[in-house]
Amino acid sequence: MVQIYNDYKDHADFLTVYVREAHPTDEWQMKSNVKDDVCYAQPKTLEQRVVIANDFIKRFKFPLPFGIDDMSNGAVNAYSAWPERIYIVDESGRIAYRGGMGPFNYKPAEARTWLAARYGEVKHEAPAATPSQAPAAQAAPASPPTPAAATSTK
Repeated sequence: MVQIYNDYKDHADFLTVYVREAHPTDEWQMKSNVKDDVCYAQPKTLEQRVVIANDFIKRFKFPLPFGIDDMSNGAVNAYSAWPERIYIVDESGRIAYRGGMGPFNYKPAEARTWLAARYGEVKHEAPAATPSQAPAAQAAPASPPTPAAATSTK
């Protein structure tokens, strides 16, 4: 998604929303989480989600705008966003593209195809992000819910 963001950020607004831990240490941790040192308990508070999201942003120098689902999981419930999903919302607020549920049907190339059909094929060089460029995560408002990985056309 980072390359799609770099290529289309001048045409569309992007938002990544952290919804919940897919493989927390206190539920269903995977060996790959231990190997990659991504080991968190399932957050019980919004503050704990913010800490994890900020760790992700800093660790991976994630350049996309970032929000956090509320503890009632409004985005997950409204958009079937767990564990990952891409939506494109048009100027009128309607869902113009609904990607498949991840991980097996999460296909960013499909979202790129939609954006290319709308705006033409765009490619930019991926800039090297510095830690100062990484945005801090903020809690997303509880209402209306925010899509899990969404773009809205400008």
